[in-house]
Amino acid sequence: MLTPNRRQFLVSGVAAATAAVAGCTSEGSSTAEPADFGTIAAETPSTEDQPLSPPVAGSPDADVTVMAFEDYACPHCQTYSLEAFPELAIDYLQDGQIRYEFRDFPLPVADPESMQAASAARAVQASAGPQAYFEFAERLFVNQSELGPSLYEEAAQAVDVDPTAVTRAVSDQEYQPTTDRDKQFGEDRNVSGTPVVFVDGSRVEWGDAIAYDPVRAAIESALDS
Repeated sequence: MLTPNRRQFLVSGVAAATAAVAGCTSEGSSTAEPADFGTIAAETPSTEDQPLSPPVAGSPDADVTVMAFEDYACPHCQTYSLEAFPELAIDYLQDGQIRYEFRDFPLPVADPESMQAASAARAVQASAGPQAYFEFAERLFVNQSELGPSLYEEAAQAVDVDPTAVTRAVSDQEYQPTTDRDKQFGEDRNVSGTPVVFVDGSRVEWGDAIAYDPVRAAIESALDS
């Protein structure tokens, strides 16, 4: 696992590079220690007719649902995942106040890495469950500049998943139905870039930068309603 100090060191340069930007689009970037995830929801097995269910952290039965659409190659998703999400996990996941869903939305920012990274993460989820998925996902964001088979193998080993099974799932496009389902789910909600976060169906507006405060304000409002 990554320690908190290691996390702080790795993300110290991310904010400066993306502070004035509000997300990635289908045309690419615009200018510019895993948390305690709380109770982890049970898996829905993936089949040809039933894509893998979204990984869920926090309380599966919480009254407030937070849904995040991300692309592993998007630098603004990296900012959200390494800076905003850890604070959210501390404030709301550890005590199960919310249900948190991750949704794939490969744009692609980078081709083929956006789609392949999503497939690799879903292979980990299918093999070892959501906890391993979220830890694997964090490693992809930390090492975003190195997305590719070598990183998928290394990260899979770190979460005790067979790296060969992960790279095979990527090459066979085994989780294409899952990522396609998530992307269509987002497009149906007018998602066209990343990261996009919804709190109880209402989209969080970032303003000029990806930050935790707008997400926290939306969650607090939903909890109070």
